[in-house]
Amino acid sequence: MIIATTDTITGKKITRTIGWAKGSTIRARHIGKDIVASFRGVVGGEVVEYTKMMAESREEAISRLIEDAESQGANAVVGLRFSTSLVMQNASEILAYGTAVVIE
Repeated sequence: MIIATTDTITGKKITRTIGWAKGSTIRARHIGKDIVASFRGVVGGEVVEYTKMMAESREEAISRLIEDAESQGANAVVGLRFSTSLVMQNASEILAYGTAVVIE
């Protein structure tokens, strides 16, 4: 599966556009991580615990995007984008979406 943020893939021809493909995950903050993060907020610096959680969330969303695209018969996704939204207090959704296509 090829995934691109662009609308085309250099050297490949899109033979069929299938449509929207998406994958998402909802993650909640962990009280232990919140305590560590609050200390970092006082002294400054990167909140490594949240950076790791968000990276894992993006990877999970991409994995689900790939599953969705493949189930529709695609072998590539173009125009990859991410979106995030607050679902409830202390929980956010990460959405990966793009256009499922068949390339040759």
